[in-house]
Amino acid sequence: MDRRWGFLIGLLSAVWLLLRSGHDEPRPPETAAQRCFCQVSGYLDDCTCDVETIDKFNNYRLFPRLQKLLESDYFRYYKVNLKRPCPFWKDISQCGRRDCAVKPCQSDEVPDGIKSASYKYSEEGNNLIEECEQAERLGAVDESLSEETQKAVLQWTKHDDSSDNFCEADDIQSPDAEYVDLLLNPERYTGYKGPDAWRIWNVIYEENCFKPQTIKRPLNPLASSQGKSEENTFYSWLEGLCVEKRAFYRLISGLHASINVHLSARYLLQDTWLEQIWGHNVTEFQQRFDGILTEGEGPRRLKNLYFLYLIELKALSKVVPFFERPDFQLFTGNKVQDADNKMLLLEILHEIKSFPLHFDENSFFAGDKKEANKLKEEFRLHFRNISRIMDCVGCFKCRLWGKLQTQGLGTALKILFSEKLIANMPESGPSYEFQLTRQEIVSLFNAFGRISTSVKELENFRNLLQNVR
Repeated sequence: MDRRWGFLIGLLSAVWLLLRSGHDEPRPPETAAQRCFCQVSGYLDDCTCDVETIDKFNNYRLFPRLQKLLESDYFRYYKVNLKRPCPFWKDISQCGRRDCAVKPCQSDEVPDGIKSASYKYSEEGNNLIEECEQAERLGAVDESLSEETQKAVLQWTKHDDSSDNFCEADDIQSPDAEYVDLLLNPERYTGYKGPDAWRIWNVIYEENCFKPQTIKRPLNPLASSQGKSEENTFYSWLEGLCVEKRAFYRLISGLHASINVHLSARYLLQDTWLEQIWGHNVTEFQQRFDGILTEGEGPRRLKNLYFLYLIELKALSKVVPFFERPDFQLFTGNKVQDADNKMLLLEILHEIKSFPLHFDENSFFAGDKKEANKLKEEFRLHFRNISRIMDCVGCFKCRLWGKLQTQGLGTALKILFSEKLIANMPESGPSYEFQLTRQEIVSLFNAFGRISTSVKELENFRNLLQNVR
């Protein structure tokens, strides 16, 4: 008996020493990739979709075809007014760096079909809208137009003033509005930063995002994070909001994260009188998303980027019937290319529709009808205000892409809240209840293209950071 007890005690001692030695042995330091991406996996909050499914779907099935579509004439030319005054303050410091400048198109560079179209999508429609615009300039509907055309004019005017719009649209008929070739004015790091950039994001977060009155911590991630307590970290207060207000913050945070990914991926690495070299700046990416450097919030921001991806993806799946209508064209005047591009567009949309884990937007505004409508209006007005803030951005290239991406997201929200109108559209002929302007279409797909590019770039940064400590 004593011999057995002695054997057992010796065995337990050996196990204890083995466990202790393993505990004391120092662990290898985390890689930079682990610090940025270890939490960016699995299921997203308020969603049934996981990050890995999005990565696989976007990077290998959607991204290449979407980029090809966005390089076409219909989607590369965007009309924008970059000279609209800031409606909130007057002391705007204009960025003097050459990379902040936007080069507008010369008149002969834009296809005639695009220049003549604002609302409609066919040659017949373009001729019609020109007549309508002339009638508006005369201050009344021209009686020489057919009864159907007069009705269309009134309906389109009503559409423009619709309360379903989530963005304040540019006055593209203004002499200050110009066409910009998005391929020649890519979104990338321009050096625009400091107090002016901080002010823009601070107004967006602090004055337009929803948050409990009891929370004193600034929402703006650019604000100083010193002295934050555990109770005030990102999700502890966010979880106290209703799903719609949580979603609003995640959309803005996701848009901010996406923009920061673009700036880090297309960073000016070398600038000489001979050439400029643009590429991935790993250090810049770490400063914005490293879990340690951002006190745990960087990975959360990246997850919000995926949330934004799901929202815009779902909007595109909802609007398929609008683009399937036989009288819809991506009209530029080149019939062969227009037909090919519509075919590619529908292929992309049907691919998007096949995505297995779409976001369920039915949880939005699903409570008491009166309260739901009130909340929806608050949601719309907050986002509309953010679209106006884009006119206060001091860097013109940043302003261009800020206006485009907020209009694109606003169009996605408009689609999500117009499901019944889309379902009731006629199979052909004018659609009076639901319309998308060419501006909305171009911004919708280019904005989603930016989010899709961000998701693809995360794969690139993950690979670049694998061996960085």
